[in-house]
Amino acid sequence: MHIVEMQGITKQFGDVIANDHVDFYLRKGEVHALLGENGAGKTTLMRILYGLYQQDSGDVLVNDTKVSIHSPKDAIANGIGMVTQHFALVPPLTVAENVVLGFTDSFVLDRADIERKVSEASRKFGMDIDPKALIRHLSVGQRQRVEILKALYRDARVLILDEPTAVLVPQEVDLLFDTLNRLRKDGISVIFISHKLDEVTTITDRVTVLRDGKAVGTVDTANITKNDLAKMMVGRESFGVTRQQDQKENGKCILELKNLSAQDDKGLSALKDINLQVCEGEILGIAGVSGNGQKELAETLCGVRNVSEGQILIEGQDLVGKEPSQFTAVGIGRIPEDRHEGMVGELSVAQNMAMEHLKEYSSGGRMDRKAILATAEKLIEQYQIKARPNDKTRTLSGGNMQKVLLARVLSRQPKTIIVPQPTRGLDVGATDYVREQLLEQRKRGAAVLLISEDLDEILALSDRIAVIYEGEIVGVLPAQEATAERLGLLMSGAVKEN
Repeated sequence: MHIVEMQGITKQFGDVIANDHVDFYLRKGEVHALLGENGAGKTTLMRILYGLYQQDSGDVLVNDTKVSIHSPKDAIANGIGMVTQHFALVPPLTVAENVVLGFTDSFVLDRADIERKVSEASRKFGMDIDPKALIRHLSVGQRQRVEILKALYRDARVLILDEPTAVLVPQEVDLLFDTLNRLRKDGISVIFISHKLDEVTTITDRVTVLRDGKAVGTVDTANITKNDLAKMMVGRESFGVTRQQDQKENGKCILELKNLSAQDDKGLSALKDINLQVCEGEILGIAGVSGNGQKELAETLCGVRNVSEGQILIEGQDLVGKEPSQFTAVGIGRIPEDRHEGMVGELSVAQNMAMEHLKEYSSGGRMDRKAILATAEKLIEQYQIKARPNDKTRTLSGGNMQKVLLARVLSRQPKTIIVPQPTRGLDVGATDYVREQLLEQRKRGAAVLLISEDLDEILALSDRIAVIYEGEIVGVLPAQEATAERLGLLMSGAVKEN
């Protein structure tokens, strides 16, 4: 029996067709993955089901009845709940208060009564949550369970989880999967939006794959491999890219951070007394849950954020207080975290490739456009970019934009490369390509600092792994000694190893 049917759903934003006549069918009591690369239309489809968007055409049926869902209130009335990556909780209030917020007509809350009801609900759904706890005192994983409980308390029989593991450490992912298995047994249907093949094959019963706004198929998870799913997602198989387990002596230290501290945009401490070294021919991975100082670390290492204390040494030369151009001049290459911020969309591919090196193309106040075009043509071929030199960069896919950035930075053969979140939002094929390029740089002898929230990526590429928690390095270990469980404990602040 289908509890939800979405038939011929189409949604357009300007010239972009986000959903193109998509059919999606959800059975009672199943965990059903909606899989696809970023931009494939997964979240748009589920926002339509939850009433945050309205479809341009197509029908939604719940329990065989056609429904009109114009708002989340309509969705909740039809037994549909949604948990997004950005939780809608009020930190100063308790768990119980957050769960009933907006779901009671009374102006006066009987605190003991709501705590009793929420405690009963948490026991019923197998979630160990203290109803009296303040939200601000809870971990990210605990807050997510409160969001799930909030939906279930409102009698949701369908639960939409949008990239639910993106903010969790491995131990919290295990707890989430335990919860989903419990809900499945209770007859609740879960839609699991993801682009992670491992998770999809672990927890789901069926998978619907979206590509370029279209549904390319629905399959039983038990009957399909990760390579098959990758092929459905991006049109080709992917076997993953990992560092060779080579035994080689570390080269000389290229990048050294000594007692480095910095503040965030609000003037609060973001980095605390960081000491790290990255040697030539090495990838040092920085693992951590989002928001623990990764952004500030990357920005200090290319000169766009001031250091409050400590040193940034490149082959012994201190760069603290220097301009970003001086960081580049001594051999630091940075691939920006946000590829859209790293380039100007209205400029051409050739102009974006030349952007940080304009002095090399100018003489007597005139730009040598032929030289800019010739360089772009060479790099487009070398980096397999699907674009022409004069194409506006904004017309490129995310993967091709990332290749333009790689070409711009790596063609200079920098001594040190800072790469924050290099494959975020990329499809499987583009991800493999970016990882191959980083391993090529390692082979060339560059010192690579890889900052990633994707633990699989950290484990696949790094020679050593440093874990950052609340702005501090809480452990550094060789990759061969690292496990997801050990890293997860460090990432959650449960243990320190330094």
